[in-house]
Amino acid sequence: MRNKRILLRRVITLAILVIAAAVICTVVLLNHYYPLRYTDIIRKYAQEYDLKPELVCAVIKAESGFNKDAVSSVGASGLMQVMEGTANWLAPKISMDGFEYTQIFDPDVNIRLGCFYLNMLEKQYGDIDVALCAYNAGSGNVDKWLRDSSYSDDGKTLSHIPFQETRNYVKKVTDIQRIYKFMLVFSG
Repeated sequence: MRNKRILLRRVITLAILVIAAAVICTVVLLNHYYPLRYTDIIRKYAQEYDLKPELVCAVIKAESGFNKDAVSSVGASGLMQVMEGTANWLAPKISMDGFEYTQIFDPDVNIRLGCFYLNMLEKQYGDIDVALCAYNAGSGNVDKWLRDSSYSDDGKTLSHIPFQETRNYVKKVTDIQRIYKFMLVFSG
């Protein structure tokens, strides 16, 4: 009987160690492939602009991989990859007096502008997937797609996204969002 109890304790201890190692490995891998930085700023502007923090994280991951110094081949910059013209157009709308585009690499400035813009697009289109399409492909393209019955049945949502890059982008952001929703629960 005593040997069975000792064996049971060892099995339970081993099981606990295996579970702990699996959790640690999962956390390490998630943090490696899905970095989570600037959470205070993300939460602040997500709340201010009525967005889900996990959505903001997913957009940042998809756009820049959380690299605050990222610059795309077309000139979009910072964490949320905001174009200069867009930033200069948005800044006065949120009373960012004296805004200069060189500030776009400041995470607070970039996330504020990106969240405001994403919120504006969501209000404009009434659908987050359509807003993500506009964030990626531009409002002009999305407006054309919504008017075309090949892409939209109701003029409000898209049944088909004609740009493969934009189609992939929306799917990517949606998939990544699920991961960040889980991670944000444990980030405090």
